Amino acid sequence: MARIRRPGAVVAIGLAAALSLAACSSGKESSSASSSKKVSGKISIAFLQKQGDQQYFIDEADGAKAKAKQLGNVDVKIVNLGNDTNKAVSETQAAVAQKVNGVLIVPPDPAVGPQIVQTAAGGKVTLLSTDDQICKTGPDPAKCPKDQLVQRVGFSGSQMGTQVGQRAGEEFKKSGWKPADTAIISAWKQDVTVCTDRVVAAQAAFEQAAGAKVQVIKVGTDNTPTDAQSKTGAVISGHRSVKHWVVWGCNDENVSGAVTAIQNGGYKAADIDGVGLGAQLACKDWGSGKATGMRAALFINGYDVGGLAVQEIVDNLRTGKPMPQEAFAPTKMVDASNWKQEGVKCS
Repeated sequence: MARIRRPGAVVAIGLAAALSLAACSSGKESSSASSSKKVSGKISIAFLQKQGDQQYFIDEADGAKAKAKQLGNVDVKIVNLGNDTNKAVSETQAAVAQKVNGVLIVPPDPAVGPQIVQTAAGGKVTLLSTDDQICKTGPDPAKCPKDQLVQRVGFSGSQMGTQVGQRAGEEFKKSGWKPADTAIISAWKQDVTVCTDRVVAAQAAFEQAAGAKVQVIKVGTDNTPTDAQSKTGAVISGHRSVKHWVVWGCNDENVSGAVTAIQNGGYKAADIDGVGLGAQLACKDWGSGKATGMRAALFINGYDVGGLAVQEIVDNLRTGKPMPQEAFAPTKMVDASNWKQEGVKCS
């Protein structure tokens, strides 16, 4: 999978304009851009997704289309942005030019947020983000005032991280490992706010569940398995005194890549406590029947998120019902014993 590219000149120009626009704003308006009139006829929505070939986002698109069909007279166009931030800008511009009523977006990079907001507002198009946070007034959602964050449908990063850390701590305690000869790999794309929320919460929950503090090695990645594997491999080679590894991260891609690197480094599956987030890659290991360091994974169902996002934006467009600042879909911890019955799809 291609690495996420930083936004180019087109983004920089739009960002400056967006910041100028935001500086004139009172900051009191809704974080979505919407038309002044309710839509009585057919509703058209552009759903712009990063990494649209990943199973989670495929499921999310399916959920969005299913909800649109259920609601009736709603058309959802799915666009795969890949990891191309400039495409996020051009596809938003195209959607506005096509006079869609709403845009759902998971941009490849949060830095493009202000330009996306400006483009939607200029076309009087309702905007709702899914999964990742974006800010109206700046490139970094972590530094964004809460009232300037675009409304979002997805999962609670802190809640998910807590569940992951708790399970990792329980597995650590059950294994009987000593903190002194154990280390934790915490892998994530460090400029994505929801990822940071997850790993920070995971560490706190782990320490509480494990009843011990363990060395944490923070690994910056681009959120793909290949990069996580490469970066973790370098860490492993520099920490040969570690006997046992705990692994968590922003998503299944990070954990799967890290676990693979550790196993390739000569460690047995029994010496790895990996807890994924997504389950779409973890289940491949479980389905193979081979020993794996993936002990469990938090199942986040993209289908539910896609359906919820369409429901929220359609309700707003048809009835004027305000969209919540954040709306969360449910999650569930799965492992080799129950992933099939819980409906996890492997990718």
